[in-house]
Amino acid sequence: MEPLEVLFHDDQLIAINKPSGLLVHRSQIDPSETRFALQLVRDQIGQRVYPVHRLDKPTSGVLIFSLNSDAARHINQQIEHRTTTKTYHAIVRGYAPKALNIDHSLKEQLDKFTDRKATQTKEPQTAQTHVKCLATVELPIEIETYPLSRYSLVECTPHTGRKHQIRRHLKHINHPIIGDAKHGRGRHNRYFKSHFDAGRLLLHASSYQLIHPTTGKALSINAPFDACLVSLVKRFNWLEAFDVCPYNPLP
Repeated sequence: MEPLEVLFHDDQLIAINKPSGLLVHRSQIDPSETRFALQLVRDQIGQRVYPVHRLDKPTSGVLIFSLNSDAARHINQQIEHRTTTKTYHAIVRGYAPKALNIDHSLKEQLDKFTDRKATQTKEPQTAQTHVKCLATVELPIEIETYPLSRYSLVECTPHTGRKHQIRRHLKHINHPIIGDAKHGRGRHNRYFKSHFDAGRLLLHASSYQLIHPTTGKALSINAPFDACLVSLVKRFNWLEAFDVCPYNPLP
């Protein structure tokens, strides 16, 4: 495997552009997997790293590790007090609303292996996500019952950190992410895989903003799209959507 793309690296932190399909660390979610971002980063830089947040296996983008326990604690406090900002991009089914604040509580999703000791009767947790539509496309293809198929490029800013929050919130407003096997639409997923060579979840963590644990300065870490997403942006003529983007995810 090629070395992981490093987005930022100093004596406190390292951030990589995690490829889709890579687990953050060993997990019973996929016991047959043998490659993990944590071990790969550790081997790549030759020192121990500490995970401070996570990305789902199929999601690509900014993934940060601290290089010592103090830095990890500092970042975890920021996450707990919601002073970090994360921005994602996704391609979804349908014409998404121009701008929408989704305030929809989510019941905690428990994994039968990793969460078997967790309380099983928790009330739904508050969850908020801001969604903005950046561009749309209409394709002359009939996938379900309509002669045309519509898709949108959206920017998502979660204000809480619930499991699969963006994926579940976009499904809640009837604009599921393409490639989402659990929350999406199978026919659209299969069409993108077979016709556009896009067989991954089309969700990317483009930017992570936080306070550096030792300098106290604002730090913005940005991750460019992979070849799959770049190809779709070009195919759908969405390049102009990023002209005014402060963290252009195009390489």
